[in-house]
Formats: sequence, C-alpha cells, structure tokens
Amino acid sequence: MTLTSSLSGSLISGQAEVQVAPRILPTRQDGRIDLLGLSRDQIRQALKEAGLEEKQAKLRTKQLWHWMYNRGAVEFEVMTDIAKTMRPWLAERFVISRPEVVTAQISVDGTRKWLLKTDDGHDYEMVFIPDADRGTLCVSSQIGCTLNCRFCNTGTMKLVRNLSVGEIVGQIMLARDSLGEWPSKPEGRLLTNVVMMGMGEPLYNFDNVRDALKLVMDGDGIALSRRRITLSTAGVVPLMARAGEEMGVNLAVSLHAVTKTVRDEIVPINKKYGIEELLAACAAYPGVNNARRITFEYVMLKDKNDSEEDAHELVRLLRYYRLPAKVNLIPFNAWPESPYECSPAERIARFSDIIFEAGISAPVRRTRGQDIMAACGQLKSAAERQPRSYVQDPSNS
Repeated sequence: MTLTSSLSGSLISGQAEVQVAPRILPTRQDGRIDLLGLSRDQIRQALKEAGLEEKQAKLRTKQLWHWMYNRGAVEFEVMTDIAKTMRPWLAERFVISRPEVVTAQISVDGTRKWLLKTDDGHDYEMVFIPDADRGTLCVSSQIGCTLNCRFCNTGTMKLVRNLSVGEIVGQIMLARDSLGEWPSKPEGRLLTNVVMMGMGEPLYNFDNVRDALKLVMDGDGIALSRRRITLSTAGVVPLMARAGEEMGVNLAVSLHAVTKTVRDEIVPINKKYGIEELLAACAAYPGVNNARRITFEYVMLKDKNDSEEDAHELVRLLRYYRLPAKVNLIPFNAWPESPYECSPAERIARFSDIIFEAGISAPVRRTRGQDIMAACGQLKSAAERQPRSYVQDPSNS
C-alpha cells in the first residue's frame, strides 16, 4: 500500500491467462489516511505531508509503530508518550483500522472462523486453529481465486481483487485482539503460527503479501519468526525463488496428484507449470534443507489420486528431486455440489504407510472446523454459500 500510488498486481489464472487486478486507491470517505499496513517510511512521509517537520515525523513514526504493532492500539488517545495536544491532531488526519467483522463462529473443536468485509463491500474469511502446542491463523490473500482447483470451494469463486497490505496484516491484528494477545511478546502466545493458506493464491498478490509479512516479522512489533510463517502455493513456478529470497518463509506446495492427467484436472495451473518444473523449483527454493523441509499438501480423493501406485510414484518423485519433504495428507472436506468424495480411511492409512516406510513424514491431517465450513478447501464467501442466519452474530462471540 502506498500513499501516492494504487495497488496492483498481475494475476495469472489456472489456464494461464494474464489478468490485471482492479486498482484500489487507499482512500477513506472521511479523508483520513489508514496507517495500518504502511511501512515506516510511508508513515513518516504521511506525517510530513500533514505538516510535521522531519525530526518530529521520525519520532512520531517510532512511537506510532510501537503502539500499533507492539501494543495493538487502535486509538491515538491511549498513546501516553505522545503529547495530549498531538493526539487529537493525529486523530483528525489518521486512523488505525481493523477489518469489519460480519460474523464470527466457533467450532465444537475450538476452531474459530471470521467472515470479514472490506471497505468496498467484499467478503473474505480467516480461520484460527488452536492446538495443544501451537495456534495457527490461516490468512487470506485475495477475495476469490483464479486457480479453479476443482476440489476447492474457494476455487469456485471468481476473483474480485487482491487484498491490500493493511487487509492482510489486519487479519492477524484482529485475531490477536480477539485472543487478548497485546502487548506483543515472544513467549506464551496463543497465536504462534501464520499460514498463507486462506482464500486466494498468495504469489499472485506477491508484493502485498511480502510487505504484510515483513510487518508481521518486524522485531519492533508483532515479531513473529519467519520459521513460524508458511506460504502455500499451487505452483506459481516463476515466483517461487523470488518468494524465498524476499520473504524467506516456509514453503508449502499444493501438489495433490503425481500424474499430469490427474493434476491437470484438479489443479489446472499444472497445464502451465507441470509437476517436473514445479518440483525442480522446490528443489531450488532458497534455504531448503533437512531442517527446513518443504511441505507438500495432498488432498485424498476417492479413486482419483489415492492408489498405492500413486503413493509409490510420490515417493519416487521426491527422491528423484532430492527434496527434504513432509507430505500432509488431507482427507477431502466435502462441500455442496463438489464433484469428489473423500478416500476411505483405510486407503488413506495405507497411502501414509507407504510414504512413511520410505523415510518421509506423511501425517494425516486431522480435519478441523468442518461443522462451520472452516476446514481446508472450504473457505468461501458466506454471502455466496449460505444465509446469514446460519452463522453466529459477532457481538455474541
């Protein structure tokens, strides 16, 4: 997000047509500038353009940064190290936003899902998954998706636009608000991990995702380690190395098939960037090693990709490309009118055993949040999917 230019990005669909995302100007109806998502330089420049001299702008930037990203403040009035006369001046010209919560749900297993709305009226979702030793926030990068993966409910949505830097980092800020995790601290967190696995293909919103994650990793703010952040891609090969160099986060790849025929069907981007090209890019991903493995996501579809032959071929491919790998086997989460069924439990177990026997970790992911359509592959704007009466009012969450 910039103060003087609009957001943009090249988006390539699963069929490889080049699209240009709608350009979003960072303006508010009340004329104020939203500081959430801006870099330090952008905040300092905004303060200077509002009338502060360089030295004052630099000092206020440091103070604002601490209050926003370390303390979670959304009101200038609480910023006690800023002069009382300065706080109304800031409030007249600036704002620190949060995403608008339309609905919030809590699953029987503790998973939380929020339906959020942008200032221009579009819905998107985020999910928090608590475990005994970690808490993972699944963050969206786009409204809709261009990839058209046939097993994914989000893939049935049309792409509306990229989410801005502020809209991406705002999801993390909102989750921490809800979990009571301010001020920011390195130990004892409930929200310990972030995965860019929500709505959209993160690498088709590269600049905004990168800049948002830089804010999340900043040591003077949220300070989440890059080792705690995972970016998931369906295989946008030309941008994978750049992601490793400019973000340096963990990589997850939505593989889901080991033959061209099947992957062409269920992950159409394979027609542009095939399995061999994808795995070669994985092998070249900066920083990959046995201590920092690539995660391969593999959804289990009955009679489609779940045979013993498929498991053996997956092992062969990972060995051939010498990939330090972990394979997450994901039982297919059904959604209305989906064209597939989940593989039987015994077939999933046998698939996992074959991979484990080859010395490669292949856990079966436990389905979470299925009762609130928060499981993997189920995220979709509730406005398209179900009546609002179905979900819990945010005021009661």
